[in-house]
Amino acid sequence: MPAPGRTRPSLKPIDRVIEEAERGGVPLARTLSAFSLGCIGVGATIGAGIFVLTGTAAAQYAGPGLVISFLLGGFASACVGLCYAELAAMIPVPGSTYTYAHVTLGRLAAWIVGWDLVLEFAMAAATVAVGWSGYAQSLAADLGLRLPAALAAAPGAGGVANLPAAAIVLALSGLLMAGNRRAAGANAALVVLKVAIILAFIAVGAWHVDPALWSPLVPPNEGRFGAFGWSGVLRGAGVVFFAFIGFETVATAAGETRAPRRDLPAGLIGALAVTTLLYVAVAGVLTGLVPYRELAVADPIARAIDAVGLGAFAIVIKLGALVGLTTATLTALYGQTRISYAMARDGLLPAAFGRVSAGTRTPVLSQGLTGAATAAVAALVPIEVLGELVSIGTLLAFTLVCACVLLLRRREPERARPFRVPAAPLVAGLGILACLALMAGLPADTWLRLGLWLALGLAIYAAYGRARADPARER
Repeated sequence: MPAPGRTRPSLKPIDRVIEEAERGGVPLARTLSAFSLGCIGVGATIGAGIFVLTGTAAAQYAGPGLVISFLLGGFASACVGLCYAELAAMIPVPGSTYTYAHVTLGRLAAWIVGWDLVLEFAMAAATVAVGWSGYAQSLAADLGLRLPAALAAAPGAGGVANLPAAAIVLALSGLLMAGNRRAAGANAALVVLKVAIILAFIAVGAWHVDPALWSPLVPPNEGRFGAFGWSGVLRGAGVVFFAFIGFETVATAAGETRAPRRDLPAGLIGALAVTTLLYVAVAGVLTGLVPYRELAVADPIARAIDAVGLGAFAIVIKLGALVGLTTATLTALYGQTRISYAMARDGLLPAAFGRVSAGTRTPVLSQGLTGAATAAVAALVPIEVLGELVSIGTLLAFTLVCACVLLLRRREPERARPFRVPAAPLVAGLGILACLALMAGLPADTWLRLGLWLALGLAIYAAYGRARADPARER
């Protein structure tokens, strides 16, 4: 038997990770079921996308063909989601894409991915929190309440600080610090409410749909790529693909799942199925209520409700948007601290980020530090800048997940896989191609920001992580 605190040199990287995650220290509480995981996925995915992005994509790119765009976006996401499901079931420990890269590509690649995920989750939480602030202020204005302008927006957006955005981040961080069971319960209740409001819109709107607004389903192209026609449907698919971002948060919960090999694939695939069906249904009803060119507004669903003479219901829609943004912020904060926990476990971040409270069995200090930093960003940075920093990091992570499936199938074909990607070379290959194509279409300044962020990360790795990382984890 090996001495305490040491691993057997003969163990493969995946076995080392699993063994070390299960011993020593205070473990994370395994309280999550497949239903809880599905709620995390739906809570993370259905946010501003369904309440804002649907209108923009219909008005500028696809028209009623937005339904097809969502089906294509759902297919691309499904390819990535199936790859996540295989890896999460095979490596049921915290860390998600970071851990998969560590056992497949090595320490430096893992650091790059982990640093990239910090950008994805933390900036996503701040972005959604700013969106939450906008909806909260709109709903408060409907009730005759207004916040002073200086306290309602970031300096670059006409204010001094966006206090509502900071407040929601701090409140949700406090909920996560109180314990995983409470946070999961609150998230599940909010997800059920959010889905109920979306279903109510679909049911109410379906009675007022004008089928003539769906003809033609694919409007004629206007002479340039992406301006309607089938190229517009494809461009719309690229735009709405980002509405699916968030489902991968389920994989970060591997260390807190009761039966991870069974429940993680169910939670991932279930969340994707629910969100795809809801997106397609909302797109169909929305474009059947309002001429698609009139949907380029910040609140297209509320606009559709107004168009059929049900203005009072718009308040309910705003409440649904607020709930949706709340769950998206909560799950992004959750995912960030679980990535930090895994990186600290490997020595790439200070040990404080991996310290688990004996009382709540959650990384309380990491959650508090993350919440405070994210709240400051949400209060001081405009949403336009934040939003540009999120998408490219997510696509990079998605690409690596699909690549890891292919590499591990080749390197360790005999390893037990509780869930297997069907036709893995085809599915994973399509996932990689879809992500690379979407990354190639992003603006040059987005690539520049990613490059600067990764350069900062490499400097930190050279100064801190390389000397302190656990060499036993190397493949």
